[in-house]
Amino acid sequence: MIELKVSPLTAAAFAPYGEVIEASPAAERRIINGGNTERFHDLANIDAGCNGQAIVSIFRGQPRELPFAITMMEKHPLASQAFMPLSGQPYLVAVATPGDTVSAEAIRIFLAQPDQGVNYAAGTWHHPLLALNDVCDFLVIDRAGDGDNCIEQTLAVPATIPALTANVAGVTWDVE
Repeated sequence: MIELKVSPLTAAAFAPYGEVIEASPAAERRIINGGNTERFHDLANIDAGCNGQAIVSIFRGQPRELPFAITMMEKHPLASQAFMPLSGQPYLVAVATPGDTVSAEAIRIFLAQPDQGVNYAAGTWHHPLLALNDVCDFLVIDRAGDGDNCIEQTLAVPATIPALTANVAGVTWDVE
């Protein structure tokens, strides 16, 4: 089994897999609604793919206990998939670059803060929701339409997300 390193989620580190959705100082900002609202503009490339339509859902993820074995990954080849946390909890993101197959060695793990969402580019391998402390809700923008837009692959060699110890949102984890 391969033990994976957990890294903080940053826009630069996540760029090969999609976009980080957050109210970042780097985002284009616009003042709207008569000066009452600051808009962080166009934070993700939402791609519904050919003959698809963007849909908005809420996914409710059960918390994962660390250490956690990753035995499978999935990808959505026809469209992007965006997740924005709603429950005020940090969570983990497991990703690998697009390709026909994925291996444990290619997986990267990011610790996302409660105010950071992710948009997986079409074809990006990722693990299903990795909620941590509690049951967590996520606003999800993805695709409805014709075609097979979910491919799952069992890993030949599993990977492990280690137990973590660093204080993040009141929880102690070991973050490298």
